Amino acid sequence: MPVNGSNELMTSLVRAGHLAAFEELPSLVAHKAAAADLTEARIYLADRQQRVLREVTGLGLDAHEGGNDLQVDGTTAGQAYIMGVTVPVGTRGHYWVPILDGAERLGVLHVAYKGDPDRSAMRDLAAMVSLLVIAKRSNSDAHARLVRVSPMSVSAEMQWTLMPPGTFADSRVTISAATEPAYDNAGDSFDYALAGEIAHLAMFDAMGHDTAAGLIANLAVGSFRNERRRGVPLEEIPRGVENTLIQEFVRTRFATAILAELNLSTGELSWVNCGHLPPILIRGEEVRDLECAPSHPLGMDLGLPVTVCHEQLEPGDRLLLYTDGIIEARDSEGKEFGVERFVDFVIRHQADSMPVPETLRRLVHAVLDYHHGQFGDDATVLFCEWLG
Repeated sequence: MPVNGSNELMTSLVRAGHLAAFEELPSLVAHKAAAADLTEARIYLADRQQRVLREVTGLGLDAHEGGNDLQVDGTTAGQAYIMGVTVPVGTRGHYWVPILDGAERLGVLHVAYKGDPDRSAMRDLAAMVSLLVIAKRSNSDAHARLVRVSPMSVSAEMQWTLMPPGTFADSRVTISAATEPAYDNAGDSFDYALAGEIAHLAMFDAMGHDTAAGLIANLAVGSFRNERRRGVPLEEIPRGVENTLIQEFVRTRFATAILAELNLSTGELSWVNCGHLPPILIRGEEVRDLECAPSHPLGMDLGLPVTVCHEQLEPGDRLLLYTDGIIEARDSEGKEFGVERFVDFVIRHQADSMPVPETLRRLVHAVLDYHHGQFGDDATVLFCEWLG
């Protein structure tokens, strides 16, 4: 495809996409692509557990009627999704192209050319599809239905609406997170955001496995965001979050948490521990817990002091925040998955040059398989690498 043709396609898609609903994207993309010598352009998006790539047809309540489901593992489409690279199909002129929003993986695009393929144009088209999907998904029930393959609990519905995208990356930092059970998460939640030179990170584990646990987690995350956006210092944020929880639950419910700030220019990490498992620092082959005098869980109002701890990171250092469900999954003999197995899994897959979100996808699936296909507790992990 000539450069001018590619530019015209992108511009045409942008203009036409402004007033299009999510269900209209398949026909819109296919129509515009056909005018640029692309005989086929089909959109596939990953489900919540990232096991299946589901075709967006635009038909039915889930915009999937008449569409195909492709497994992520063991398919060429899945290979494009896993590694974030364009993969040729057996048929000449056919390709799978990853649909990416920065480092976040949304799905894949199947394209077919009449003439000589232009990989740059393929990537441009997939990037435009990504922008359109992101623009339309927040107000589309069809999208919400499409990316789930099982019924979802109310608490999980709240959590997925609240949590930020699973992956973010720029020249300074890579942040990625994963949580299971995807369709029945009760009280686990993570949060991250950038503000100038600071990356805010948080992990919450709310008491219980019911809808109330989801309410606690939502209140905790919402309060954490409100406090930091008002410019409240890190050492004072736990009190603000706790006050919100106490107003609603009067010391009957609580959430453990790690609240952290990473200076992206200097690599200085500051954090507070509110009754949670300590973060893990991976530096080369060295692995250690980042110990910090813990305060009490948020909502208990025990009066314990809040200690802000500090660690100077080095370029390439990796930080893991996690909940106990990751390490406490047990096999048929009652043996825990454990911290050592958890950390070793991350290190090995990183050594194999596996993309960070793929490492976490495989991690939660490995923990799930270890526990006979079902989680006894919510399991969430957040990975942060400071690039320096």
